[in-house]
Amino acid sequence: MSDTSAGRVTTERHDRILKIVIDNVAKKNAFSPEMMAQLSDALTVLENDDALWVGVLCAEGGSFTAGLDMPKFFGPTATVKPDPECNIDPFGLANQCTKPIVTAVQGICYTIGIELMLSGDIVVAASDARFCQMEAKRGIAPLGGAHFRYTARAGWGNAMYHLLLCDEFNAAEAYRIGLVQEVVEPGEQIDRAMELARIIAANAPLGIRVTKTAGRKFIEAGEQAAIGAIPAPLPLFIHLNCQCFLDGWRLARLHVGKRTADEEADDGLVRSRPRPRLPGEGHTDPSSARTFDC
Repeated sequence: MSDTSAGRVTTERHDRILKIVIDNVAKKNAFSPEMMAQLSDALTVLENDDALWVGVLCAEGGSFTAGLDMPKFFGPTATVKPDPECNIDPFGLANQCTKPIVTAVQGICYTIGIELMLSGDIVVAASDARFCQMEAKRGIAPLGGAHFRYTARAGWGNAMYHLLLCDEFNAAEAYRIGLVQEVVEPGEQIDRAMELARIIAANAPLGIRVTKTAGRKFIEAGEQAAIGAIPAPLPLFIHLNCQCFLDGWRLARLHVGKRTADEEADDGLVRSRPRPRLPGEGHTDPSSARTFDC
């Protein structure tokens, strides 16, 4: 690291994967405002670059992060500046990254470290990882989404147990309650995160992004919003595949022998059924005053 006093966040490109590295080892990777801005910039590159399909967030040294360098964020010596409006929010509270992110953690992973990993999608933890959401001990609430992401990942009881006790818990407990998806030996967490990212990157990128977006929509707004996040061609795809199945079934019946009167009636009923209407088909969009042409 070139400047041990400020810390930095760097990036490395590995084919379709953007590896994002937290580097402030001298302060247990505590974040300065400048580092947080660099992380936002890195996530924005991941989001906007079509050549990048997956992100891996990790850290140098023996700890993921001890949290914020508090005097630099709050009080008379604060140097924090707002991110550009178009940037991705590292905590996913404003603009969220729509591409999958695998996070590798080790050692101390306190406060915003937990919130950063939960703003991603998959977490690989070294067995020596230690977690603590201690804000309530200081008379403040978690600022980066812990209050609802714990609940989404771990359930109400497990979430309140750790958020209200402000206790430190280990990787095994984080795995038990669902905050972590895999636990590996110390030193193996980044390699394993990269391995998972390569597996994800081998899949179709648009399908992966739609899957993540729909899942997020369910958490934010429920089942109907998640259904609405699936692209419109899906009903037609289902209709065409069902029609192929029915045609194959009819052909098989012809080869087997003469059909019964009930089967003939059922076939007529199926044939008379209209295909499902696509979203927006056959009506006018009031916002643009034009008819959809599907």
